[in-house]
This record gives sequence, structure tokens and C-alpha cells, in this order.
Amino acid sequence: QVQLVESGGGLVQPGGSLRLSCVASGISISDYNMNWYHEAPGKQRELVAVSRKDGTTDYADSVEGRVTISRDNAKNTVYLQINNLEPDDTAVYYCNARGKYFEYWGQGTQVTVSS
Repeated sequence: QVQLVESGGGLVQPGGSLRLSCVASGISISDYNMNWYHEAPGKQRELVAVSRKDGTTDYADSVEGRVTISRDNAKNTVYLQINNLEPDDTAVYYCNARGKYFEYWGQGTQVTVSS
């Protein structure tokens, strides 16, 4: 059974930082492109960052420069570091594993940016 379990969300003040983690079980993330999405209230789920299995990364324009995606294949974990958080970053953040034939989602972790 494949599971992606996110953690690290919470309430943070504007300008703060968070590091989200996604631990995978049942798959080896080295075989997958690993992605972070966020879904704000009333909005569609959007891609935030991509970590491809070839080591390359991509970011949404809205978070470029504030977000870093990284992975530790040995720990089967992918991370999302978000700096200088803004109220518009408030959303549920989802981890996604996308392979050639299958795709998996975590249950999400809530990030709330508020003073």
C-alpha cells in the first residue's frame, strides 16, 4: 500500500518560514517525480514545485525565489522549504508522486499565514 504522509504545516506569521516534509512508503521516490501542490480556500489545486527524478527542479512563478524543493532518496522523503511566507500562501499543501503509470497523493497539511 502506497502512502504519502505530509507534515510540518501550521500557523505562522507573515515573513516566517516553514519546512514541509513528505514521507513516502510503498514506493521508492527515486523512481518518481515528486511534486508539491497547494489548494487555497475556494481555489483550484495548483502546482508549487517539482523535483524530477533526474535531479532537476521547477517552481511556480508565484513562489519563485521563496521556495526550495529537495529530496532525500535514502530517507524516501521530499521537502518544501517556504520562506518569507505571505497570507496568500495560506492553503493545504499536498505531496504528489508521479510515475510513468501511477500517481499518488498525500492527505495534505494545512499552512496558515496570519498575524
